[in-house]
Amino acid sequence: MFEETFAAELANRTGSRVEVATDNNLLEGILSTVTPDLVLVLDTSGGYGGNTRIYLSVGSINFVRFPQTA
Repeated sequence: MFEETFAAELANRTGSRVEVATDNNLLEGILSTVTPDLVLVLDTSGGYGGNTRIYLSVGSINFVRFPQTA
């Protein structure tokens, strides 16, 4: 039940800059796509080349932050 609510809230914030924490990683990027099961984050910290697409299971996410821009 919580995952459905969590995914719905994330879907309302697509296009936002995010920090996503899992058990093993802290990812920064742009929240691109959200489905009931998966989240796509475009990693923009990679430097040269295109953005890296990172697919995460909604259940593997520990927390999400939406950093404020100055």
